[in-house]
Amino acid sequence: MPLKDDKTTHSTIIIKNNRIILTVIALSLSGLIVLITASSSGLASNIASAQSIPAGILPTINKTMSSNQAMGSPGPFSGQFGQLSPELSAAQISSSTNQTCTLTPSLIEEEGTPQQIEGPYFVDDMPNRSDIRSDPSDGSMQEGIPLRLVLHVYDVDTGSCIPLSGAQVDIWHANSQGVYSGVQDAGTTGKKFLCGYQLTDDNGTVQFTTIYPGWYQGRAIHIHAKVRTFEGSEKTLEWTSQFYLNNSINEQVHTQPPYSNHGPPDMRNEEDGIYKGASTDGLMQSNTGEHLMLNPTKNDGQFYLGTFNIVLNSGQSRQ
Repeated sequence: MPLKDDKTTHSTIIIKNNRIILTVIALSLSGLIVLITASSSGLASNIASAQSIPAGILPTINKTMSSNQAMGSPGPFSGQFGQLSPELSAAQISSSTNQTCTLTPSLIEEEGTPQQIEGPYFVDDMPNRSDIRSDPSDGSMQEGIPLRLVLHVYDVDTGSCIPLSGAQVDIWHANSQGVYSGVQDAGTTGKKFLCGYQLTDDNGTVQFTTIYPGWYQGRAIHIHAKVRTFEGSEKTLEWTSQFYLNNSINEQVHTQPPYSNHGPPDMRNEEDGIYKGASTDGLMQSNTGEHLMLNPTKNDGQFYLGTFNIVLNSGQSRQ
């Protein structure tokens, strides 16, 4: 049998080796494509999740996440919202209570009121006033259906609800078109409409005259509230939360001007991640908003009246 010459054999080996190399390269490229596709899917999922977070709370989320990451701890959110729990001060932590107390003479039992996030629009120089509808800079009034708020602040003391007098209660919320005052992006810098504070009287009560709040994208309709006490310049107690209003009333209000100009609310209470999420003080793990309902009633067709009993613990924060 004639033998192949060396040149032919050498060429055959080179061709086979080249085919092996090309096969390896092709397999490597296939694996790389799979990895890129998986990474892209994960990125798309993360982007979609981020887009589902309400724009109004992104500044607070970013601030909280940056703080946690700087300390090397995991972020505060799991899923869409997860635990919306920024770092709380000692005055904030001690103001919460899981105890109940009894109101006299009605003998109604009240539970401790859970805290929620402050949000990005709190300004610590609100005017001291009961009627918060006007803007002090030019006297202009916010249009909307009148809402009267009556808030009672109680301290838990061995099972009794004791009125907390002299406490500063701040409230702030969006106008009929979903806009807050004092927000640069909204063009309301320097404005102070729909915000203010009052000091509780001997009955632990403050009253505000405002308008029914409007909605903005990504949130159910809500009103922010903060309770603080001071000894001189030192803050001894701080409690922060949000109040919610009935879905059906929200929808009804937004069929009327000026609310109808903005359209119907795009989110119900139970769809709001903060409403259905955990309290910032850790006392409740879910559906915190159910314990923060104002449930307003309409008086003589003229205005809505909303009342709420805030039950907190002032004793521990003063020790």
